[in-house]
Amino acid sequence: MTTRYWLVKTEPEAYAWETFLREKRTVWDGVRNYQARNHLRAMKKGDQVLFYASVTTKAVQGTATVAKEHFPDPSATEGDWAAVELKLGASLHRPVELATIKADPQLAELPLLRQSRLSVMPLEKTDYERILQLGAA
Repeated sequence: MTTRYWLVKTEPEAYAWETFLREKRTVWDGVRNYQARNHLRAMKKGDQVLFYASVTTKAVQGTATVAKEHFPDPSATEGDWAAVELKLGASLHRPVELATIKADPQLAELPLLRQSRLSVMPLEKTDYERILQLGAA
């Protein structure tokens, strides 16, 4: 099975990286966009995920792994929505800010820059590894 790479976005006020650090696992639910929902459905156990805090932080803060593939979103009262379970990976040594991502020519095609409102998006392995490299500095 081939590992795929993803980026998930959250507002720190809704679910902060610090909360994930304490809890070690989380259900990634509450997604109400069809394209993002389809991305959740495409995630497989073991896939690698970057955790991006939007709005105030605007930075990739760490990594996670898909621990449980998609299931019905427990927060949905109607509709056909999906959730996954994420397991904590590691904090980046240095959060990779949006300004750094925008300034890096290797990341020019990153979905985060092209579809900034999308909360779940696929990444190329090279983009995932580049962000990890920037966060290790």
